[in-house]
Amino acid sequence: MNEPKIPIERKVWSHFVGELKALGTSPQGGKAKFLAAGLLGLLLAVSLLNVVNSYVGRDFMTAIEHHDMSGFIGQGLLYILVFAGSTGVAVVYRYCEERLGLLWREWLTQRFIARYIETPVYHRLNDQLIENGEIANPDQRIAEDIRAFAVTTLSFTLMVLNGAITVLAFAGVLWSISPLLFTVAVAYAGIGSYLTIALGRPLVGLNFSQFDKEANFRSDLIHVRKHAESIALLSREGRIKARLLHRLDALVENFQRIILVNRNLGFFTTGYNYLLQIIPALVVAPMFIHNQVEFGVITQATLAFVQLLGAFSLIVTQFQSISSFTAVIARLGSLLDAIEQSRSAHGAIEIAEAPDAIRYQNLTLHSRTQAQPLLRGLDLEIPHGKRLLVLGPSHDAKVALLRATAGIWAWGAGRVQRPGNGQTLFLPERPYMPPGTLREALLRTGKEATIGDAQILAILREFNLESLLERTGGLDSEQDWDELLSLGEQQLLAAARLILAEPRFVFLDRISTALSPEDVAMLLGLLNHRGITYITLGHSRFGRRGADDKLADYDAMLELAGDGGWRVRKIEGGRLGEE
Repeated sequence: MNEPKIPIERKVWSHFVGELKALGTSPQGGKAKFLAAGLLGLLLAVSLLNVVNSYVGRDFMTAIEHHDMSGFIGQGLLYILVFAGSTGVAVVYRYCEERLGLLWREWLTQRFIARYIETPVYHRLNDQLIENGEIANPDQRIAEDIRAFAVTTLSFTLMVLNGAITVLAFAGVLWSISPLLFTVAVAYAGIGSYLTIALGRPLVGLNFSQFDKEANFRSDLIHVRKHAESIALLSREGRIKARLLHRLDALVENFQRIILVNRNLGFFTTGYNYLLQIIPALVVAPMFIHNQVEFGVITQATLAFVQLLGAFSLIVTQFQSISSFTAVIARLGSLLDAIEQSRSAHGAIEIAEAPDAIRYQNLTLHSRTQAQPLLRGLDLEIPHGKRLLVLGPSHDAKVALLRATAGIWAWGAGRVQRPGNGQTLFLPERPYMPPGTLREALLRTGKEATIGDAQILAILREFNLESLLERTGGLDSEQDWDELLSLGEQQLLAAARLILAEPRFVFLDRISTALSPEDVAMLLGLLNHRGITYITLGHSRFGRRGADDKLADYDAMLELAGDGGWRVRKIEGGRLGEE
């Protein structure tokens, strides 16, 4: 199997340069600049102390060679002072690096979340994944890849800066000892970097794949936890176990290939690092033997050589981290591109606002594969107060109509007009209970200050849900709602949320799936009483209706044929007519 090629185009780099500039101009920019300036100053202090340490170490070893006790004691005390200073600077440097890395991660994650959780971005990205497998695991990219990007980018930037400062600080020291040793250091680092890139190139693609394979495995484990009861009731343990083991085999196989490349790379880099210890001695020792330099110069040359070569050899010493970092950049770059495309994409279905009606103008909807029309040329106006029942043999056609009205169906053409500003809401067949408190589950964002406890309790009482307060610990207690509540209770709470939101129009998707006939009648009665116009997606065609399809509750019926055709029929006195 060939390793996937992960090209990182100039556009990807420009994205992150732009993000870095945006951080500088953000409210956190002042703190970020202060920490960055502090890190640069500490880097200079570290390099200065390293240079001082090389000279102190030289004189310390020379004092030993000359049996100079006073010099030995004096240089030893100076050595301790330099070590103490280096320790303090290194600790503060590490603290500032971690603080700046955390600040950058927090800010960048907030930026990505703000772009991702935006209608219809996250939904379109999910559609892309369903269709062709693109942008897998956006959650992992936002949570893990941004963390790795922020921390590693800062680390690499500081290493490069430190390397540049080290070169400036020690190049002169090493050249003054031996121009030959300086030349050897440059050549050795250049050859080592080239061979490291050649041997380790496959790691970039392999690391890219490993991130997704690990995320897929973790996602399936989370699925088991969330659906444990259903798996047990359906006896799906064997199938789930086989799926988990398949995921595990895939990530283990890919990781084995990573280990294999690392092994081959390790043969070279380990030997490369071992030779660092002897090369300076091989060059400088003959000079000492011929009395051209003092013994301490060997120690100083070794320190200067290691420092200088470390600056030149970042690719050799950090290649495994660099390969992972490159994969992270590619993954975040592709996610950012997909988000920007989703934000700027304008589907063929035009969405506009109308204050008192829902209108469909020449609306044509296709399936995801574009293979067949689900609905052709729908022209229909639903004024406020006109209750509509939608029936038909194709569940896909009804769901596509609901999603097109919500502005999240990309396959089709035409125009949809509906009230905006939260005046058109949707109750899907499968209830959704957001994480948080019962109050947060019942109230829309921004309504907390305008809807009091008395009003919430009154709605719960109308839905016969007041007993939930005792079971759940009150309005402000967080619970795992999917585990605590039955499907019907969840749907009733979702319906209560609709009533409290007071929209002008609401779409109800096969509500009798989770609700009893009595609960359906209660819900429709409450909607009528509050002047909320409802459009109900029924279960099947006329003549095979469910509890949510009683004609007396509607003013008209939209019949969707299986071939994309449609017709509207009046309902008068609980009987069908033509329109």
